[in-house]
Amino acid sequence: MERVIITGVDRSARSRVAADWAAREALRRGLPLRVVHVAPPENLDPVEHWPYRPDTVANHVVAELTARHPSLTVRAVSLTGAPVPELRAASAHVELVVLGLRGEGQHTRMPLGSTAAALAAGCAGPLVLVPGTLAGLDVPGHTDAVTVGVDARDPAGGALGFAFEAARLHGVRLHALHAWALPAGAAESPFPMSEKDRAALEDHEEDLLSDALRPWRGKYPDVGVREDVLLFPPAAALAHASETSGLVVVGRHTAPGSTALALLVHARCPVAVVPS
Repeated sequence: MERVIITGVDRSARSRVAADWAAREALRRGLPLRVVHVAPPENLDPVEHWPYRPDTVANHVVAELTARHPSLTVRAVSLTGAPVPELRAASAHVELVVLGLRGEGQHTRMPLGSTAAALAAGCAGPLVLVPGTLAGLDVPGHTDAVTVGVDARDPAGGALGFAFEAARLHGVRLHALHAWALPAGAAESPFPMSEKDRAALEDHEEDLLSDALRPWRGKYPDVGVREDVLLFPPAAALAHASETSGLVVVGRHTAPGSTALALLVHARCPVAVVPS
């Protein structure tokens, strides 16, 4: 693996916001940044050259980033082909890929673009998807905290490792969030569960989360951790956490399930999708 960050860009302002997030992350990690633009192979209609030719898109973004971050090591890469397979191939060899949640030409009411969704389902390495309206801005209520979604019964090591390292690099506390549900029998029963039984179940969930985090706490003793166990649907709990977080981290096994996709649709801060 090459220690480099890639940010995929197009001609939209949303992708330039994601590129700026990637630039700041590259500086934080001490890594070079590659700004990648993938253009279709066919000849474009002259109107498609507005406001600048496809082969100059990456160079324009690099110029903006260099002016904003003079110490950044960055270069432009222009590729020809379909964005998803080109970026997916590149993701197999780099430390991090960063994209906007939506790209150019996609309706403003679409919260998740097709390229972002496809890469979230099949990116070989960690992928950060950045909402264009919030990333890099001083948003009231937001902090630099890192939130990680934890399935305490089957913790994703890749996501936990990424989240602990991100919290260390950012110098912030980690918010470890485990969402749980009542057993099927209890949820379907016409009789409410007693407070004593419910408290016992919640204590068990808290123990599971503590057990899942224990080895990572040992590996990252300087990272403060806030453990949070919520009787709430996972996607909704994480979406709510994204309103005050700087980054939310979720794991992906073979493909993003309903939790990850629902979170991406409602995310209010950058979201890292990390394969197991």
